[in-house]
Amino acid sequence: MTACIIGWAHTPFGRLENESVESLVIGAATAALDDAGIAAADVDEVLLGHFNAGFSAQDFTASLVLQASPDLRFKPATRVENACATGSAAVHHGVRAIRAGAARIVLVVGVEQMTTTPAAEIGRNLLKASYVREEADIDGGFAGIFGQIANLYFQKFGDQSDALAMIAAKNHKNGVANPYAQMRKDLGFDFCRRESEKNPFVAGPLKRTDCSPVSDGAAAVVLADVETALAMNKAVIFRALSHVQDFLPMSKRDILKFEGCGEAWSRALAHAGIKLADLSFVETHDCFTIAELIEYEAMGLVPEGEGARAIRDGLTQKDGPLPVNPSGGLKAKGHPIGATGVSMHALTAMQLCGTAGGMQLPDARLGGIYNMGGAAVANYVSILERIK
Repeated sequence: MTACIIGWAHTPFGRLENESVESLVIGAATAALDDAGIAAADVDEVLLGHFNAGFSAQDFTASLVLQASPDLRFKPATRVENACATGSAAVHHGVRAIRAGAARIVLVVGVEQMTTTPAAEIGRNLLKASYVREEADIDGGFAGIFGQIANLYFQKFGDQSDALAMIAAKNHKNGVANPYAQMRKDLGFDFCRRESEKNPFVAGPLKRTDCSPVSDGAAAVVLADVETALAMNKAVIFRALSHVQDFLPMSKRDILKFEGCGEAWSRALAHAGIKLADLSFVETHDCFTIAELIEYEAMGLVPEGEGARAIRDGLTQKDGPLPVNPSGGLKAKGHPIGATGVSMHALTAMQLCGTAGGMQLPDARLGGIYNMGGAAVANYVSILERIK
């Protein structure tokens, strides 16, 4: 038995000064239940994706979801965390609960509030998603880690600055149509390619436009077993899902291969009985543009070292054979850590149900999701299909 998404909700992402972790959680949970047409009393389990790592003084947050309705009181509620893949970790745990027969309906919420934290602390908090023993002193914080990856990639395969700027420009253009996106401005290739006062280098060859922004926000999905889902207004089934965890230290891996990403995609596609080319689109984890470039290779779209060809030849544009990040991705949408994976699932479900508005792709039938924690350490792939 697998599971379906039957409802969702999504707050705007960005600097949400009038919100708190608590208000974001309650708002997303309430809206998702309303969208699904599910009463809070019918929920069997609650999962909250919340990375935190120092962003919020309130570190015990699972029960905040219960404040969305008194009918959620006494439901089992658990906080799930797996770095930047926290949201997908929560979703996958919800699917497993349904598969195991432990729940019929699961409410999953993802949340993060990052912008109220001073800049220096933001960097320190994010570095907690690295192998601190070896990687904490890399200049530039977590951006510095991906700046180092970019430098190594450039050394091996040549300067990829044009490709990275094209990826940034693509995602910013796509983000214009996303009503939830933090940055809804088509910056264009030239701006993303050139260093400027507004687009300085941040780490290694990575400029500001190569980095996802610091964000607040929440998203939620309601999951149900197939029988229940088919009686609801809409149902998006998990054709497959996979979770692959790799070594934490980069020193123990070939960091340019994102092998955990590749393995997660391979397992999910095999389980779904499809090929990558069968997907209508992919939402992938572009925390930095170099990550999206390497993910093209890891998912099998192009061979190793040829990621630039995918963007140069238009393979991943909205009108290409495999659109990647039609939502604008983390780059334009924003990256509130715990909310990101849940957001990816909600936006993919919207696409498959034809309710994605200006983001909508024609005839979207199968959607792929890749959410990554750390530098390709926690790797989650979901393949979704609408059945109602």
